[in-house]
Amino acid sequence: MEIKNLNKGLPHLIALVIFLVLSYIYFYPVVEGKVLKANDSMVSKINSKEIQDYREKFGKEPLWTNSIFSGMPAFLISTKYPGNLLKHVDTLLRIFKMPVAVLFLSMAGFYLLLILFGLNPWLSLTGALAYGFSSFFFQILAAGHNTQAIALAYMAPMIGGVWYAYRRDAMKGALLTAFMLALELLANHPQITYYAFICLLIFIIIEFIFSLKEKKIVKFFKTSALLMTAVIIAAGINFASLYTVYEYGKYSIRGKSDLVSENRNVSAGLNRDYITNWSYGIDETLNLLVPNFKGGSSKPFDRDSETVKALRQNNAAAYTNQVLKYWGTQPGTEGPHYVGAIVIFLFVLGLLVVKGPEKWWLVIATLLSVMLAWGKNFMPLTNLFIDFFPGYNKFRAVTMTLVISQFCIPLLGVLALKEFFEDAGSSKRLLKGLKIATGITGGILLLIIIFPGIAGSFLSQYETGYPVWLKDALVSDRKSLLMSDSLRSLIFVILASGTLFAMFYGKLRKEHAILLTGLLILIDLFSVDKRYLNADRFERPSSIQKSIAPTTADEAILKDPSYHRVLNLSVSTFNDNSPTSYYHKSIGGYHGAKLKRYQELIDSVLMPEIMMIVTKSETASSAEDLIPVFDNTPVLNMLNAKYVIYNPEASPIVNKNSLGNAWFVEKVVLAENANEELAMLDSFNPLTEAVIDKRFSDLIKRNEYPSQPDGKIELTSYQPNELIYRFSSQDEELVVFSEIYYPAGWKSFVDGKEVPHFRVNYVLRGMVVPTGDHEIRFSFEPASYITGNRISLASSLVFIILAAGFIISAFVKRST
Repeated sequence: MEIKNLNKGLPHLIALVIFLVLSYIYFYPVVEGKVLKANDSMVSKINSKEIQDYREKFGKEPLWTNSIFSGMPAFLISTKYPGNLLKHVDTLLRIFKMPVAVLFLSMAGFYLLLILFGLNPWLSLTGALAYGFSSFFFQILAAGHNTQAIALAYMAPMIGGVWYAYRRDAMKGALLTAFMLALELLANHPQITYYAFICLLIFIIIEFIFSLKEKKIVKFFKTSALLMTAVIIAAGINFASLYTVYEYGKYSIRGKSDLVSENRNVSAGLNRDYITNWSYGIDETLNLLVPNFKGGSSKPFDRDSETVKALRQNNAAAYTNQVLKYWGTQPGTEGPHYVGAIVIFLFVLGLLVVKGPEKWWLVIATLLSVMLAWGKNFMPLTNLFIDFFPGYNKFRAVTMTLVISQFCIPLLGVLALKEFFEDAGSSKRLLKGLKIATGITGGILLLIIIFPGIAGSFLSQYETGYPVWLKDALVSDRKSLLMSDSLRSLIFVILASGTLFAMFYGKLRKEHAILLTGLLILIDLFSVDKRYLNADRFERPSSIQKSIAPTTADEAILKDPSYHRVLNLSVSTFNDNSPTSYYHKSIGGYHGAKLKRYQELIDSVLMPEIMMIVTKSETASSAEDLIPVFDNTPVLNMLNAKYVIYNPEASPIVNKNSLGNAWFVEKVVLAENANEELAMLDSFNPLTEAVIDKRFSDLIKRNEYPSQPDGKIELTSYQPNELIYRFSSQDEELVVFSEIYYPAGWKSFVDGKEVPHFRVNYVLRGMVVPTGDHEIRFSFEPASYITGNRISLASSLVFIILAAGFIISAFVKRST
């Protein structure tokens, strides 16, 4: 019995070993001690520096950081949730570290899905290679989108759990769903999870229709109820993170603005233009089949290209890095969503030979994801989802909906192989399907090779004004890229098709055909993936640390021990992935979900002030000439922007008008609404005035607070989540604190007694403090985090008890 079980498990063990070996072969620099240097990974390291330092010092979470955008919650930067006990499982699954862990888990997860579908281990291995090596994984890893990659790795087995519950065993499927969904949510990439739910919604609708048709509706509803319980448990396990992120979402750029706008592109979530800025061109969909259909990625041409030669010949070599291969409708791209020529061929074969609800589910989900990815190029559908599909308007980059296709296409393709290998040699239907699939896929590729103009003009909308010599070179290079890749894809389709024909006619054993098909898929995808993530993207940890070494300006600022903020004008201030936030409390930063009010402050007031400084710097003969400009930067002054970096290797400018950590104001200016509140910041004096929304009028008491010469307030203790001030005055004072107002967690205390504070100057905190000597303390204590962790812990324990009970029960049954 033990030998039988060992033989049964051996193929799965072999598959896992193959996945691990392939992962290390692809990412072999990690064996040499190197790490992947990716933009977003570096940004995460920079943004979380203050959080990590606090965590190491105090052994708990700060939940807030002042390092970026003058202060924001840490929930979407770096936060640990101790109540979620499945975090330990996630850590164990990632034992091989990034990026090896992602590739291994992606293949292992899809392998598990296919085993659940009833495929044999070798077909499952082939499908796992197709999914794990799809090019999008490597592009997002190259960009440092690690949470996105992990979410995609967990997505496949999560969907497999739902399928298994409906089709095989409701209880086992529900437990697996709860487990994988808990890990999926733990990955903390809501956009991927959201698209996975769209894919599942289509499956459930199809399942409902077929249940009605087959008179199994009662079983459908029972299974659905069980799965709903699984979803509740998984959500409960992650309740702390879900609740805090949900709460923060209302105040972030994904929430509803208090501003009233006549702009029709505004939705209840993100702006429509922002949502659809990255949209796939309709014809760009052929990137799924031909990676260089639109030039591939936004990278410069090779040295021996016609474009580079033309630039050199025309004394324009300096523009070599500005003229890029990609010429589609997106602003730029790491690369296409290439799923593989063979995989597309097998998908077409699946359309013809696979029967039942799975085909309709996968086809509909694929078509929907492709059309949603068209975004601004197909606005009727896009507007429908933005306006009526809950949550869709919270996410940008609609091209990411193609992750649904990335899942569905290889799944249907492998199901086609299953049909073929099970019935080959005895079914004319399969032979006919094979011929048609070969003709369709090969025919499209042949047409592109013969008529490359199908792809368009080979020039983007921004390149039509280029000189003729440059346009001719671009067209020549891009046409060459398209034709060579089309020929390449055609060769792989012919080889895969030939393998299946050989097996059908008995010229090749089934086992050898499966092995050869898997090998061809691996060679196809592996070689394309290397275009986007190669060994040259890895560096020694010491080299990466050197890349964020402090500059001359940083070192000068670090000598000042006071708590202040820094404005870095040597970079794109509000898309700043430099180490500014690593060393300082930055006015700017880089994050995809900053506070909405801060973004509105940037757009309306901060950017004009910054542009004024930049314009002045163009004519200034020295840094000292820029000092007077800060007389006209009230918002930067109220944000305590004490230092301005204009040249990293020069001493920073000291803004003597910076107002410090807190100050007394004399006059209250009430605003009727958010629009008026923001508009008033253009022409007010933050030293003497406080602009306050009338909703807080009950907390103000009076409109004038005469200046007291002996009054004083100073910051005596700083932690990111706690600030303590010493206050002294002979009269009641209205104090403005240069700290970002965030009502969902910040509490204020005077001499240990909780008192209210309110929003002033659109984004800052204010408080009326009584006469005398007092200690004022601000503490960040979000109830969503505290309560959420309790619920997460309880849900984790419930799941562990249920899973243990099921396993013990199954073991007892087998023993008897």
